[in-house]
Amino acid sequence: MSGGAGGTSRSTRDLICNAGAGAAAGSIAATFVCPLDVIKTRLQVHGLPSGQSGGSIIITSLQSIMRSEGFRGMYRGLSPTIVALLPNWAVYFTVYEHLKGLLHSDGDDGHQLSFGANMLAAAGAGASTAIATNPLWVVKTRLQTQGMRPGVVPYTGMVSAFTRIVREEGIRGLYSGIIPSLVGISHVAIQFPAYERLKSYIAKRENTTVDKLSPGHLAIASSLSKVTASVMTYPHEVVRSRLQEQGQARNIAPQYSGVMDCIKKVFRKEGVPGFYRGCATNLLRTTPSAVITFTSYEMIHRFLLRVIPSGEDKYSETHPNSNSNSHVKAQKANIDDANEVRDSDIQQSQSQPSKQTSFPLGNKERLTSRH
Repeated sequence: MSGGAGGTSRSTRDLICNAGAGAAAGSIAATFVCPLDVIKTRLQVHGLPSGQSGGSIIITSLQSIMRSEGFRGMYRGLSPTIVALLPNWAVYFTVYEHLKGLLHSDGDDGHQLSFGANMLAAAGAGASTAIATNPLWVVKTRLQTQGMRPGVVPYTGMVSAFTRIVREEGIRGLYSGIIPSLVGISHVAIQFPAYERLKSYIAKRENTTVDKLSPGHLAIASSLSKVTASVMTYPHEVVRSRLQEQGQARNIAPQYSGVMDCIKKVFRKEGVPGFYRGCATNLLRTTPSAVITFTSYEMIHRFLLRVIPSGEDKYSETHPNSNSNSHVKAQKANIDDANEVRDSDIQQSQSQPSKQTSFPLGNKERLTSRH
């Protein structure tokens, strides 16, 4: 019974640690890279700014946003981003760790999951978070791009965006772009297994364990895995952003009828480079974001594991004498056994004097040794 209670406590503790660390890490990263996220989203949806002839696209875009929308414009969509990331990373890390645990129990050696098993866990977690948080990402995209559509009545905030999307487009509007979002599971299915492998490789090189890697080593593993996954899967983000954004123009027919129509039109109009529009900005945003997210998650998770007591700790606190009592009982049992053997030896020596004469020191030595 106590073992079951301890297992339940550990399960609850793991859930709290995974969810808390994931939500906190995602919020920190989102706040840090929000200006780059705004630029990336606008490049995905609207392409290069008009009149862009040279210089840094990022600097030019930042100057344009500051000039037309002020400092607040660089943090468009931050509220829904954080609101989305709180459940996003909380659900993701929790489901990911849970699935890894299930896959470990299905015959794994308990040390290292295979690359395929890691991909399966990452894909399952990615599907859960995509379905749960897609409406929040739609709102974020609309808020970040509405400043570039002067002919559209702007949303006044996150709640306004939600209510108007539901009223004007129905529930379907909140799930626009869900198909490319699900396709985007391939991103985390590459990133997380790569991250796990890199951590294991670095730990072996440093002759340590994965849970003792320094923040610098975690930063290296997270950045390399993120760059690899981003470059391989970026086109789906362009398609997703365009499908999510097109519904905000009122009295204008949607430009794309679906995923395949969007892919055909982007390729016909812009070629392959069109699918990588904003990729450089995205890497500048997602790489530090991944470093902050993963490193923060690992550090916060370790901290929470130290702060939040496990089921065994709580039991020892509520029953402080349990271990000492058992120890005293064990000592008492040993003493009783010794006394029984001693009495038996004395009785035997008294009833058999000839044997005592033959071995005069045997019983005395045994009695002395037992004391």
